[in-house]
Amino acid sequence: MTDRSVSEVIRTLSRWVLGIGLIGAGLGHLTWSRTEFQAQVPDWVPFSKDLVVVLSGVVELALGALLLVVPERRRPQLGLVVAAFFVAVFPGNISQFVTHTDAFGLNSDAERAIRLLFQPVLVGWAILSTRTPGRGPSATGASSASGRDSF
Repeated sequence: MTDRSVSEVIRTLSRWVLGIGLIGAGLGHLTWSRTEFQAQVPDWVPFSKDLVVVLSGVVELALGALLLVVPERRRPQLGLVVAAFFVAVFPGNISQFVTHTDAFGLNSDAERAIRLLFQPVLVGWAILSTRTPGRGPSATGASSASGRDSF
């Protein structure tokens, strides 16, 4: 296997894992973890916590499914949408930390703080796993400094 084909396999597997993870999270929003997810909705959101959880679950299901099936030429745009979604829900994670709300086994401020650090990882994962081979995550199409595609 060439470096490029290994990179493509890693990128594809990463995209699939992210897609399946989003589908699982979306199902959790709609079923077994619905109450837990409500704990992350900040009080300042002007809609019912249950509505926010259900709508975000539907969005996660849709984004997860799209990550599995979208054509290659549309993946970079989808990656930016998924990344934007992760940014949009970040206030919920911050709220859980600031209000000291226990949920998902995050029962201390230290655990909730560590959880906050993973949101940028998800943003990067969304962008890197959907970029077009031979191109960077931006729309400019610049390749890596070595001229080879990397994950």
